[in-house]
Amino acid sequence: MSPLPPASPPTSPPSSPLPELDFAYGAPESGPWVDSVGEERWQALLCHWLADLQPELSAGLRAQAYSLGLQFCDDASIAALNGTWRQKPGPTDVLAFAAQEGGPDQPQPLPPGEPLELGDIVISLETAARQRDPAQGLDQELLFLASHGLLHLLGWDHPDDQQLAAMLERQQRLLALSPLNLSPAEIGGNVPTP
Repeated sequence: MSPLPPASPPTSPPSSPLPELDFAYGAPESGPWVDSVGEERWQALLCHWLADLQPELSAGLRAQAYSLGLQFCDDASIAALNGTWRQKPGPTDVLAFAAQEGGPDQPQPLPPGEPLELGDIVISLETAARQRDPAQGLDQELLFLASHGLLHLLGWDHPDDQQLAAMLERQQRLLALSPLNLSPAEIGGNVPTP
């Protein structure tokens, strides 16, 4: 994945209310590569991104509550997934496993009170560390990859240069909403209090 150009100035807060997020998070607690963003800030950032994306989503993907997973792993783990699910050997930086089998325009019926299941994003910390822009920290690369994975869960794809450019531009706008130095409460995500 190529790094994006420097972020444009932050955009205004999302006009949609922040959705609730049933969030499954997994990351190594030690080793050469760790996620320093942390579970609570990821949950808050994803809520903020989902709120910002609401006006662009198909009616079937607009919800007051979502469920998704974010898993960080090493190259060996993501290579196994890449081989199994994409029949491609070796590691990659990010994989997105969308839960909406009918596609984003035909989501499965949602039981009342249940969050809309989006799927899972898996990111290799090892690949992210290797490919990151040396002028920026690992956190920036992880934000880039997580935003890319989220857009895939919501139906975005990049089969050609034009659609890739549009997807990268939308990622850039999401990244402008991603102040890593803020706490979850300051970001405004619907994060449960401990």
